[in-house]
Amino acid sequence: MSLTSTLTLNNGTKIPAIGLGVYKAEPGDEVYYAVRSALELGYRHIDTASLYANEEGVGQAIKDSGIPREELFVTTKVWNDEQGFKETKEAFQRSLEQLQMDYVDLYLVHWPVTGKFIETYKALEDIYRSGQAKAIGVSNFEPHHLEELLKETKIVPAVNQVELHPQLQQKEVRAFGEAHQILTEAWAPLGKARYFDHPVLTELAEKYDKKPSQIIVRWQYQSGIITIPKSVHKERQQENVDIFDFELSAKDIHKIEQMDANHRLGKHPDEFDYEA
Repeated sequence: MSLTSTLTLNNGTKIPAIGLGVYKAEPGDEVYYAVRSALELGYRHIDTASLYANEEGVGQAIKDSGIPREELFVTTKVWNDEQGFKETKEAFQRSLEQLQMDYVDLYLVHWPVTGKFIETYKALEDIYRSGQAKAIGVSNFEPHHLEELLKETKIVPAVNQVELHPQLQQKEVRAFGEAHQILTEAWAPLGKARYFDHPVLTELAEKYDKKPSQIIVRWQYQSGIITIPKSVHKERQQENVDIFDFELSAKDIHKIEQMDANHRLGKHPDEFDYEA
């Protein structure tokens, strides 16, 4: 087990279970060196988005790393003001140009924009059929969005990326995903480090001689959740992935599951301001 450990998407594509998220990594040097250091540590999965405005730095870091493209897994996403059938195809081509790539491994609809996300996803289906995306999926979709999507489209999303951490465990979203072969991926997987002092996390960190962040990533890994902790610091990136030399007991996983408080750090998809 290592950073090359994968899960299998519903179309047979392999996705590394742990990756690097680059949300809020500044364009230019910050994101460039964050990706370079992650790749040097053994990360093979990088998650970016049009919104982040740092695809260019991600692409350059990957190019300069010398790692063969086929050994890497790159995700990007179409933002809310780019949605619609034609607009999404144009946004995707912009992302490819920024990344200096001729394909991505996973392309996601970033949020379910009312009245647009079906047409947006249909554009993703075309992109998938063209081979320019090895897999397609969604982000921040609730079960009711997915139900609507599945009625109107042909390709079941491979992934649903949602806010997910010990205090927001998204059990309904995960159950819906399992029923339809849609893997769940966690953004803000460490709860933005807001509650590392929670008694359960401090107790388990002491028991396993690990940091609270490592306990959380290990819990997600053992739960079959794809996770993309974000850090621009090499030592933190290393910490986030030093989770392969221990295993949480079923009892300890149960303790973490009891931390669920339906506590969001971001907006609920049904309350998101899509016009802003």
